[in-house]
Amino acid sequence: MGKFLKAGRVVVMLQGRYAGKKAIVVKAFDDGSKGRPFGHCLVAGINRAPLKVTRAMSKKKITKRTKVKPFVKYVNYNHIMPTRYQVPAEMSPATICTDQQMDTPDGRKEARKLAKSLFQEKFAAPPADKAGRPSKDVLYLRKKLRF
Repeated sequence: MGKFLKAGRVVVMLQGRYAGKKAIVVKAFDDGSKGRPFGHCLVAGINRAPLKVTRAMSKKKITKRTKVKPFVKYVNYNHIMPTRYQVPAEMSPATICTDQQMDTPDGRKEARKLAKSLFQEKFAAPPADKAGRPSKDVLYLRKKLRF
């Protein structure tokens, strides 16, 4: 079977603290690693999605409602569900977080900051698809999962 959990795939978390939250695969480890001898991946996701914004709102209120709370985490393949969506290459998921950053608490904090800035930037102005419209993949990632 071909690999489909590559960097950039949008997944839904199924287990744990972030169950029901959407995330992007940053790096996949199909054969596992020394510390985690099972198939897993490094994901960067959205813990708190941005809220709806209207034209009548003030700039201060808009900036407050478009804030994002991200998370970065190693996740077992059994605990995520891949979606059909894949973020555009210009979002470059591999640069969000590295293995070295995940080793230390300060590194994880820096990775979250970088993820937050990237998500907020791309949600404010989604990259265009081939037809010139905003990318449906990024718009899906922005919306809160209703279930």
